[in-house]
Amino acid sequence: MNLRKTCLLLCVLLVSVSLFGCETKKEESGIENEDMTKQGPMITVEKPASLPKCDFQKEASFPDRLGGVDDTLAMNSVLSFKSYKDQGTIYLSVEEGVESFDLYVNSVKCEEDLSMAGNYKLVIAKIAVNGSNSLQISNIEPEDKENVVSVFIPYPGIIQGSPEEEGFRPEAFELISDLIQSDIDHGFPSAQLAVISHGKLIYARTWGALNSYEPDGSRIADPVPADNDTMYDLASVTKMFSANYAIQKLVSEGKIDIDEKVYTYLGERFYEDTLDFCYDFGMQVAWETMKDYKASITIRDLMKHEAGFPPSPRYFNIYVDAPSQEYLPEEGYNLLYSGYEHGEETKEKTIEAICQTPLVYEPGSEYLYSDVDYMILGLIVEEVSGQDLDTYMKENFFKPMGLKRISFEPLKHGFGKEDCAATELNGNTRDGAVSFPGVRTYTLQGEVHDEMAYYSMNGVSGHAGLFANAVDLAKLASLMLNGGYEGHRFFSRNVIDTFISPTGIDTANSGLGWARQGDDQRSWYYGSDASSFTVGHQGWTGTLVMIDPQNDLVMAYLTNERNTKVLDPEVNANDFDGLYYTTSTLGFVPQIFMTGKDQNTDIREQLSSLLASMAADAERLIPEGVSEDHPAYLNYLSKTAVKEKWNGQ
Repeated sequence: MNLRKTCLLLCVLLVSVSLFGCETKKEESGIENEDMTKQGPMITVEKPASLPKCDFQKEASFPDRLGGVDDTLAMNSVLSFKSYKDQGTIYLSVEEGVESFDLYVNSVKCEEDLSMAGNYKLVIAKIAVNGSNSLQISNIEPEDKENVVSVFIPYPGIIQGSPEEEGFRPEAFELISDLIQSDIDHGFPSAQLAVISHGKLIYARTWGALNSYEPDGSRIADPVPADNDTMYDLASVTKMFSANYAIQKLVSEGKIDIDEKVYTYLGERFYEDTLDFCYDFGMQVAWETMKDYKASITIRDLMKHEAGFPPSPRYFNIYVDAPSQEYLPEEGYNLLYSGYEHGEETKEKTIEAICQTPLVYEPGSEYLYSDVDYMILGLIVEEVSGQDLDTYMKENFFKPMGLKRISFEPLKHGFGKEDCAATELNGNTRDGAVSFPGVRTYTLQGEVHDEMAYYSMNGVSGHAGLFANAVDLAKLASLMLNGGYEGHRFFSRNVIDTFISPTGIDTANSGLGWARQGDDQRSWYYGSDASSFTVGHQGWTGTLVMIDPQNDLVMAYLTNERNTKVLDPEVNANDFDGLYYTTSTLGFVPQIFMTGKDQNTDIREQLSSLLASMAADAERLIPEGVSEDHPAYLNYLSKTAVKEKWNGQ
């Protein structure tokens, strides 16, 4: 009797162990059998009549994709390509006579029969991964045929996503929103943010109003709200997404050599017309030496800001004393004056003024950030392409990518003032501190603020003039991650690497036009968590683009911080109230949204602690003796309000 009970007990134990073991294996696999049947095939196949007519990131023919047979046998059957989770397409063209072959994507075999001659579209969204993906085509029968299966892989695009699925903590974006909204409640005008991670638009939001203040500095009682369609004046961010992008594309196409001399594009007048004077704050050399220096300038020198041009000769202002670059109302006379009329005639006079402009330093000897560098680059693009810069960018970038909210001179291209965030309240006068013939005195909305772009270059220039909303700008910036977008190729990988690489050991924070993070050298833009490969650019109106190739991350953060009064025009004509708020510091956004990334933990307590320090620092930044309506004090009140809100939750 005891023996029977013992045997029964052993049987029960064996069955239990067996069942438990099966359940454990089922859990470890991560995919249940019944789920596999529900979700269908991992690779779905369609049979289009023809292949799409577009650019591809990868094209190859198998079995000999390397063009022959050598001792690297495995590589002949395998191809890597860039994709992201939840998206991805591969096109095949199979020739007559193919009996069978095996196809694997990321080690998942395509189970459908692909041997019938014709075209195939494979959708791999279920198995695509972020970054490098692998395609294997092998065991092709019969073996005696060559290049019988051709592969065409488009570039990834941008799809909708969420912060959580990309590992960002929702509390971080909540804090960013609270900080911006509180600043707006305390006097800041508006802001807009878009973030793309691994090919997904995970965040897009806008705060504030299109125009927040009357020309006298009083707050508008019931302003028109800004929204995600609102376009912002990008200021110097234009440099990267007009002239730089155009040059990169033309270099990829072999139409421009960045080591070519500038005068080969603009003619010998570029140096022969140089005026015989030296800047008070620059080198003092003979006229012939100055012309020789100018003749030596290359495109690379311009992109490195090492050409030697002054920062802004203000060709539009007759009252600028050229050698000293001082503004002398009614007294000075600008030797480089080209006029103030907004039109093509003034642009032609400005081109001549650029040719007349002397240098501050010998090319290649100093870094000196200059708008003239990018005005010239824009002119080179126009010379090489035969199109004005506006048309070139529209036809070669904006239209192919389907971007609708980006344009030079928006008021001339179907947009109204209500589509654009306003900038300076009193034109280009800095609340009356600056005056010159033709100066704009009205609130600027839909017109480029930058004076040399508006007056000197007819609104379209390589250094300023572009308007965009954050979403379209972020999509455009994503080209620096892959070189292409869906069915369009813009830059080669080699060109991207060349342009974002540091220009030297001592200038590791700069690429060819691009502002690099390097050794934490741009943390006030990109935050301290950005990789050293991060690049981007900032604009005077309060705009920033950040591109982190290592993390496959893009951020476009736009404000109109100059849409406030000047604190004291007689003391500092560029000291706008908006500059005193946290929202205008730009780099706080990536610093906060990277907090807790990929950590499955509530970071609210950590962010509350950070808020306490931010409020304390804001108090320390209040100048001694100022009144409670000073923007620095209002910024402190703003941080205190957010801190109290978070402490009360």
